[in-house]
Amino acid sequence: MRLVWLWWLVRHSNNFGYSHGLLRAGIGTFAVLITAVVAGLALRRRRHRLASVTTGAVVFGGGVAWLACH
Repeated sequence: MRLVWLWWLVRHSNNFGYSHGLLRAGIGTFAVLITAVVAGLALRRRRHRLASVTTGAVVFGGGVAWLACH
């Protein structure tokens, strides 16, 4: 099932704003992922585990959505 989803995502990559090339899309997604990890780890150091996971997920989702729209 995961491979079918991945294949669908690759086929429709132009619809999600990744039409500028795979390298640029990969770099942007990786940068968003690193930002989400840093935000999550910053909260985890203060012992807010639920907030750290939620913040990481929201930052990553918002970043990927922003990349897809711009």
